[in-house]
Amino acid sequence: QVQLVESGGGLVQTGGSLRLSCAASGRTFSSYAMGWFRQAPGKEREFVVAISASGGGTYYADTVKGRFAITTDNAKNTVYLQMHNLRPEDTAVYYCAADLSDSESYYVPIEAYEYDYWGQGTQVTVSS
Repeated sequence: QVQLVESGGGLVQTGGSLRLSCAASGRTFSSYAMGWFRQAPGKEREFVVAISASGGGTYYADTVKGRFAITTDNAKNTVYLQMHNLRPEDTAVYYCAADLSDSESYYVPIEAYEYDYWGQGTQVTVSS
């Protein structure tokens, strides 16, 4: 079992920045590909970004490319989502997710069904 706890959400103005954190507990963190998804009110959950278990592969949604960055700190069992130049359309609940993989894998899962564990989400609100 893996428990994921997100933090760092909040209210920010257009153009601002936030850093989300997702702390994992349980099995070896380095064996998981990690992803961030988001869900805005009235919309389906959508993929944002993910990183392979090895850390060597990443994939970003076109809507966030160049503005968001995913990083991991295996020593802290934590994955981060650094968000810059935020826009009102980035407003959503952000979820981190973990996909049990191989620590040397470069595969980057981008579909929600590929993930085994989910956090409870953290709200990000961008005001115009």
